[in-house]
Amino acid sequence: DSGKHVILTGPPGTGKTTFAKAVAGRLGWPFVELFPSRLAAEGAHGRAGALRDFFEAAYDIEHLVLFIDEVDEIAGRRAARPDTEGVTNELLKAIPAFRAGDDRLLVCATNSVRDLDPALLRPGRFDYVLPIGPPDPDARAALWRVFLGGITSEEVPVRDLVAITELFTPADVEFAARKAAQAAFERALTTGADSPAALDDFRTAVAATRPTLSRAMLREFEEDIERYARL
Repeated sequence: DSGKHVILTGPPGTGKTTFAKAVAGRLGWPFVELFPSRLAAEGAHGRAGALRDFFEAAYDIEHLVLFIDEVDEIAGRRAARPDTEGVTNELLKAIPAFRAGDDRLLVCATNSVRDLDPALLRPGRFDYVLPIGPPDPDARAALWRVFLGGITSEEVPVRDLVAITELFTPADVEFAARKAAQAAFERALTTGADSPAALDDFRTAVAATRPTLSRAMLREFEEDIERYARL
């Protein structure tokens, strides 16, 4: 079989890059990332050529996971973004040649699959469109256990933290955990006594952390799953 190509879609901060790196690690293949922002620096006329050169170099690498984050920056809807037409056309031409080898995997990620050019989503280019959503309660509990174990010796009820972090991404959980750790550290400096982070520190840190996600974003994500997911 030829190499399988994947689009990962989901709200920001949900771990799409981490997922792609984990796939590369599991396969034992090199992980190479193409940054659309660097192509943008080439200007509207140079981006297509820069993308073509990049793929031509990638063809010579065996056992490769090629990752393009925020792929909508170079493959947005051409009708709405005529400035991307040249580079989108080049990407559409590069994909069939890249997938001709069975030892190459193209993984593209986007925060909004509905913003991609429809031609990119036609069968034959990408085999899977996988939704990568926010952590569910079990995943948030696992995240909190990891961070608590490295921050405090206090017994902190994980279920309480899970209940107040419904819209948190993994990055949000980490930020709040570190904020609580910093508060405990500063308290210990002030009092001169050992003062490990406790539940109130984590509650305060969570309250001061603005979630990356909103309910509107999650509704849009659910709609995208219904319309675009290809599992």
